Amino acid sequence: MKNNIHPIFERLLQKEDREKRLGQRAKVLWLTGLSGSGKSTIAQALERKLYNEGFFPQVLDGDNIRVGINKNLSFSIEDRRENIRRIAEVAKLYLNTGVITLNSFISPTIEIRNFAKEIIGEENFIEIFINTPLEICEQRDVKGLYKKARAGEIKGFTGIDSPYEAPQNPDLEVKTEDLTIEQSAQKIYDYILPLISL
Repeated sequence: MKNNIHPIFERLLQKEDREKRLGQRAKVLWLTGLSGSGKSTIAQALERKLYNEGFFPQVLDGDNIRVGINKNLSFSIEDRRENIRRIAEVAKLYLNTGVITLNSFISPTIEIRNFAKEIIGEENFIEIFINTPLEICEQRDVKGLYKKARAGEIKGFTGIDSPYEAPQNPDLEVKTEDLTIEQSAQKIYDYILPLISL
């Protein structure tokens, strides 16, 4: 069956053509951190900031993806890997259309993030560690997930009974403990501005 597939990528408009039209360099920002670390909220603030500054961004968020394209996946290690594979492929599609993509996913292991980086391409993948201590994430617990995990109602919850491997050499680390959402978003914006400007 695979012998009958003939991709036409090279005959289509190229990423550079689309970047010129949009006036930006496309990149994939991969925000990783514990549940409740602030990934989604920071991504939303950053998306608005980029848009207001004339860029064309798109957020891909864990919960949004889980109720759509990945609604058939569980939270087993295998399904988490498939979740990230699909997200990375979608992000790559956005990348090739010239869009700056803000990905907000726990993506708990180094291996799984490297897997995403391989799909997207190292030169376009920016790993951002939203570093928030577990105790602060638990204090926030806006979704009530830590409480359920501590009560045994959720199994395999990252940071409680499933490991989270912090990035060893992220492109950027944002320690949110002493920063507002706006300051965190600004820190990322300042870092990526030279990378996304034509």
